[in-house]
Parts: sequence; C-alpha cells; structure tokens
Amino acid sequence: TYLHIHSFCNSMTLCTVSPCVAANAGPHARPSSVHMSSTSHVRFSSHRVARRVSTLAVPVDVISQIAEGTDMALAVGGIAGVTALSAALIASDPEKRRAEQMKETGGDELEAVKKYFDTSGFERWNKIYGETDEVNKVQLDIRQGHAQTVDKVLRWVDEEGGVEGVTVCDAGCGTGSLAIPLALRGAAVSASDISSAMAGEAERRFAAAVAGGAKAPAVAPVFEAKDLESCSGKYNTVTCLDVMIHYPQDKVDDMISHLAGLADDRLIISFAPYTVQYAVLKRIGELFPGPSKATRAYLHAESDVEATLKRCGFEVVKREMTATSFYFSRLLEAKRV
Repeated sequence: TYLHIHSFCNSMTLCTVSPCVAANAGPHARPSSVHMSSTSHVRFSSHRVARRVSTLAVPVDVISQIAEGTDMALAVGGIAGVTALSAALIASDPEKRRAEQMKETGGDELEAVKKYFDTSGFERWNKIYGETDEVNKVQLDIRQGHAQTVDKVLRWVDEEGGVEGVTVCDAGCGTGSLAIPLALRGAAVSASDISSAMAGEAERRFAAAVAGGAKAPAVAPVFEAKDLESCSGKYNTVTCLDVMIHYPQDKVDDMISHLAGLADDRLIISFAPYTVQYAVLKRIGELFPGPSKATRAYLHAESDVEATLKRCGFEVVKREMTATSFYFSRLLEAKRV
C-alpha cells in the first residue's frame, strides 16, 4: 500500500492507494482521502481543491519506519485504514510535545537541542552516522545522504588545492564525519558541537582512525563541546553541515553572520531547503515521532540564506543539492568578496 500525498496551495490530502491501483492507476481510480488544512487539523473532505501544486507517493512500510519508536501500527487500506490514520494524526500533536520539551528547559530551545543530542538524540545519530547495521530504512537513507554531502565538500576542497596547513572551523561537527577527513588531509581543524557526547565521539573516532593506520596531521584536531555562538577566532575556512535545521530563520541569519565573521576566505554550509514536497515529508515525520525524535526542525528558503551571505560580504560560488528519499540538503560554498 502506498500513501499518496497531494499538496495544494492551502491544504493537502492524504490518500490511501492499494498496490494494484498504484501500479495500474487509471482515470477511474478513487482513493479514500483525509483532508489536512494549513493549520494541521484533520477532517474528512468531500470537496476537491482545484489547484494542485505537486504529488508524491511514499510506501506505507516506509511511513512505518518514520514512525519508528511509536506504539502506532499503520494498517492503511480503504476507509478503515483512513479512519485509523485520521485518528493517529489527530492524536499526534507536535506542538504539544515541543511545549513540554520547552517546559523542561525553561523555554530555552538551544538548551533543549543540547539535552536531546546528549541523551536519546546521541544514541540515534551515533547509529545513523556510524557503521552499524542496526538502522531502519529511513535512518540508512539519511546516513547515505549525509555521506554524499560530506563527499561533495571534500571534492570541492580537493579541487581547490586541498587543505594541507589550512585552518578550518567545523561548527556543529557531530560525530566528526567532515572534521576527521579534513584533519587527515592535513588541515588544522577546530571542531565543536553543542553536545559533549557528540564532540567526545568525534574525538574517539579520530583517535581510532589514526590507531588504524591513518596518517596523523601535523596539527592534531581539537574537539570541543560548545554552541555555534561560542565559536571564536579566525580561520581560512568555516564549515557547518546539517545544523541550520535546528534554527528558525531569524536565528539562522545571526548564525550565518557569526560564522561569516570567523571565515577569512571560505564558508561552506548546508541546510534543508524549503519546498512544498519537503515540507510535507517533514510534517509526516513530526506527526509520527519516536522517543528519540523530539526537537523542532526548520526548513529555509535558499534565497534567504544567500541574501544573508551577501550582506556578510560573501558570494556563493558553488552549490549542489543532495536529495535521497528522506534526506534533503542544499550545499553552498561562499567566498569572501
């Protein structure tokens, strides 16, 4: 069974379609539907919205993977399936969960992010960014997507003469997926993450790589636990991958400005771009949260990000998009002008 998601200008419809309909969809196929308004309330709908913007289909077994960690079993099929899905969507309230999370940290969203990545979030993302087979389809897809983004950055810096002896600040380093290969290429890396667990894991992985035979750089990388706002100093290159998803647009502007102030020459950042399709998939993930998925996620318009870079005196010289089934990341390299 497939869950077809039709997004409209002001609403979207979730339709359950059997495998035979998905494979042999003809003009008379009539899937059952649940109408979702822009305010995220769910109701049955007997009308149709004329202006369709886009359509995408997600296998229900993958939706179940998105719902990893919940007690919910998706049995989608006909009216009964739609009724179950409707009830599930109504019962799942991401804003309520976020309010509870903010209450635990006194309303401090960054503290909530820190707490998440030091506890259940660390366990989840350490698996995703590791080599264990104990990941589901969605997590494996995210691992592969993130690896593609890292490979693109490494290709860029190699094409531009390498990083031997170059100073690099990797802000939001996670488990070191970018900081470690940069260091092993000879860069003098200062890597940091808001989570002490993440920074510690990155340091452990670097030591393991050297112990396993990788050539140690002349300057050993430094791994520290601190937020982006606390990063200081001057570097030839500043990198920040897949971190902006935790920042709303007003804070992203400040974050980019701060990172730009650290970069003498080059700033490389990635973010989840805003499109209708990605917003729909993000919403599905919010509606089916596992216990290890609790932080707010933000999508950003590329034009807004580029405008902030321009105000900071940087011009985008390279851009690429990584898009797998569940990982979407726009990568930009900007040079100081």
